[in-house]
Amino acid sequence: MLLHYIEAAMRHAHYEILRDDGAYYGEIGECNGVFARANTLEACRDELQEVLEDWIVFRIHRNLVLPEIDGFHLKIKEEWQEL
Repeated sequence: MLLHYIEAAMRHAHYEILRDDGAYYGEIGECNGVFARANTLEACRDELQEVLEDWIVFRIHRNLVLPEIDGFHLKIKEEWQEL
């Protein structure tokens, strides 16, 4: 499920070439704060996916809601196990 969520989010990525230096900028609007900048489109995409993965882990660690993307919704289930 996690892989499908990441793939869906990456399909929402938007890229542009920056005028000042010709670098590539990418972001995923549904995932606030997920953006990357690199010298090639491929490097920008790779960096963007790494940022996305870190963003997901951070949000899970902080028990923050993750947005639904293309019908994929990751929920954190808390299960307590008594010893």
